[in-house]
Amino acid sequence: MSYKDYELNVGMEVHAELLTESKMFCGCSAHFGGPPNSDVCPVCLGLPGSLPVPNRRAIEFVARTAMALNCEISSPSIFQRKNYFYPDIPKGYQISQYGDDPIGKNGYLDFEVEGEMKRVRIRRVHLEEDTGKNMHNPAGYSEVDYNRSGVPLMEIVTEFPPDIHTPEEARGYVMALRAVLVTLGVCDGRMEEGSLRCEPNISVRRKGSERYGNKVELKNLNSFRAVYRGCEYEWKRQAALYDANPDAVIPQETRRWDDERGETYIMRTKEVEQEYRYFPEPDMVPMVFTGEWLEEQRKQLPELPEARRQRMIREYEITPDDAALLVGDIPLANWYEEAAKQTGQPVEVANWVKGDFLRLLSDARIEATAAKVTPDHLSGMLKLVEAGTINRKIAKTVFEEMFNTGQSPEEVVKAKGLTQIADENALSTMIDEVIAANPKERERFLAGEEKLKQFFVGQVMKASRGKANAALVNQLLDEKLK
Repeated sequence: MSYKDYELNVGMEVHAELLTESKMFCGCSAHFGGPPNSDVCPVCLGLPGSLPVPNRRAIEFVARTAMALNCEISSPSIFQRKNYFYPDIPKGYQISQYGDDPIGKNGYLDFEVEGEMKRVRIRRVHLEEDTGKNMHNPAGYSEVDYNRSGVPLMEIVTEFPPDIHTPEEARGYVMALRAVLVTLGVCDGRMEEGSLRCEPNISVRRKGSERYGNKVELKNLNSFRAVYRGCEYEWKRQAALYDANPDAVIPQETRRWDDERGETYIMRTKEVEQEYRYFPEPDMVPMVFTGEWLEEQRKQLPELPEARRQRMIREYEITPDDAALLVGDIPLANWYEEAAKQTGQPVEVANWVKGDFLRLLSDARIEATAAKVTPDHLSGMLKLVEAGTINRKIAKTVFEEMFNTGQSPEEVVKAKGLTQIADENALSTMIDEVIAANPKERERFLAGEEKLKQFFVGQVMKASRGKANAALVNQLLDEKLK
């Protein structure tokens, strides 16, 4: 049987570290990096007698996220103790939220995947503290860095029964959710640094069956590609187990994704809910949100990614794929919109952005905000193309030079002598020389091999170092190749 004879079911847990200056329940720095155990205090180390004080900014961030995800806001909302014993949990419990009163609940996220709109229901958006980080030394012992312990962590959990049934939908959901979080400014979305962590809970069942299998939770998915590949691998792995034994029981476990090998392996059996022994956090009172406070948070919401995507399609007449690419990168989208308005050529600008600009940004490993080339530069360059000062091939050279140096298009063209050759006499002489140097190709062209005209165009462009006016070259060749 094919694995596609089985239904894939994916529940998604996404953890987002919030962009606050301090930790969730103390004043220690929440910034990423730093020497191990340099940003710690009695509170985030769980020392006896220390008491937590909630971070107001973190609560605001979670409330705004819940609103952006169309959630109901719980008031009162309380913190709970989630009890478990790992070395990276210094208190022996994690302060989290559980039950019917997370900050946000009963929401949804709409996004486009494979040309169709998809809605994934959100069960809860809640706030908790992050754990420390276990580091396993090659010498055979482990160390713990508590810098991350207590950093504000938002968890977003999808609804059950799951709405995600393909690897494409799983990847699309995480991409859409990341775009919302980055747009809100609550998380930087850097999956490679662990500030956005995605943990799919995956099960499969025979199509038509009403019974869900046990879920397997995946860890260490630090890219959109890994989300796709991890879900696809588990789909195939679990389907193969059922093929071998239809009565098999998939163990409920946590598995780690190995990106190099492209497979998962077991880390531990998965805990059940009762093992955490949740109970209300006795050191903090319930949070009550007034109508005025909630309205204040709602006013802070910017234009959200899906609304922006639809507006850009409508306003700039670009393709849905181009719009989706742009809204997934906020600095890039802002750069594009400014350039589109300046040039009045939004489709042309989109082509430059998704082509040369994205390639150069990727090679330099920077965001659009750090680029030396500006929307003004692109606007000026396109004006030179329209005026016939440079051709499109030369424009690529000009754009790359502007990206590297920050020079204006006029400065680049002048410094490198890139002005387009549009003098008919000069081009005529150049074409005569090319034809004379290729008599056999001319004979073949005259014998009916009309595609050889492009050979002559290429030779003229080579002779002119790409500066010949292409339209004029084509016109003169039509006259001279007779």
